[in-house]
Amino acid sequence: MINQIVVVGSGVMGRGIAYVGALGGYTVTLVDVNDEALKKAEDEIESIFEKGLSRQKLTIQQVDESKKNLFYSTNLSQAVSGADLVIEAVPEKEEIKKQVFETLEEHAPERCFFATNTSTMSPTEIASYANRPEKTIAMHFFNPVHKMPLVEIIRGLETSDETAKIIKEVAEKMGKETVVINEFPGFVTSRISALVGNEAFYMLQEGLGSPEDIDKAIKLGLNYPMGPFELVDLVGLDVRLNNLGYLHKKLGEKYRPAPLLEQYVKAGRLGRKTGKGIYDYTTTEKEMMKK
Repeated sequence: MINQIVVVGSGVMGRGIAYVGALGGYTVTLVDVNDEALKKAEDEIESIFEKGLSRQKLTIQQVDESKKNLFYSTNLSQAVSGADLVIEAVPEKEEIKKQVFETLEEHAPERCFFATNTSTMSPTEIASYANRPEKTIAMHFFNPVHKMPLVEIIRGLETSDETAKIIKEVAEKMGKETVVINEFPGFVTSRISALVGNEAFYMLQEGLGSPEDIDKAIKLGLNYPMGPFELVDLVGLDVRLNNLGYLHKKLGEKYRPAPLLEQYVKAGRLGRKTGKGIYDYTTTEKEMMKK
């Protein structure tokens, strides 16, 4: 039933979703309004393919077939006109998502399913921006998409059983494990991750230890693959602050953002994407240490 997938937003998550979609055998069009961002995404996807080849995780045939399945566009209306599934991966801002879904509703065919790659926001609310709530669901991919095995699938209030079944099959064809849950702010993973990450900022603020020692304690003591500061630098401190703000509003005081996190964001220290977050990535030595 699903052959043509459109991914809206060519940031870190969007490009990753486009990559695993094409690798899974789907015809994928990655859409962004910004030409420069789209070209950067194309280069990054090419790099992932090359690394997969060099590490013998992919064959030349897989890479060639996947690349033939990938297209890039700055015209959202045109791109979605033949889509079977649209996965929205734009920033976690209500006004941006609303604008995207209104465009999708106008130009996507009636058969098309809508998915949002949100980590905290309500798929029921997002579904209200269009007129097919039974065909709307959340697909929460994890960063980096091509390495992380899980897709958290979240049903909205009116999401149909058929939609949940089809989206689960799509994620599995992309090579992912899935969990299907009902909507509640933060879902499963974001609620836990936000609490751990925020508490780490409070520890740092209190002078409990250095970022390196806190990360090391969490990794070795609790068997986490990454420390909370390594993770927030990868995800983006602004993204974490935005998520905490939403969860604080919906779920109460335990999600109030640590003042130190707010200071880092105000200072423009947003993580790897800006070269400096908790750690400094502007020097070769630090970059090599954090890889």
